[in-house]
Amino acid sequence: MKITLKCYATLLDLTPAAPVDMPDGTTIDELMTATGVDAKEVKLIFRNGLHAKPEDHLADGDSIGLFPPIGGG
Repeated sequence: MKITLKCYATLLDLTPAAPVDMPDGTTIDELMTATGVDAKEVKLIFRNGLHAKPEDHLADGDSIGLFPPIGGG
């Protein structure tokens, strides 16, 4: 299945140039591992625009957004 992965802020350099091909039954956590994203660096996960968890299973065509903790002031 094809998954679109977009990483934001300090994770931006980890965004793949093309959709990632993953086997059926893959979780978001497994996607992060396969693409070199350290799960400890991810604070927010969105799947098709909705909040998601690392253990959620993916479906063909899903779009995943990963955000690190963001500080500011």
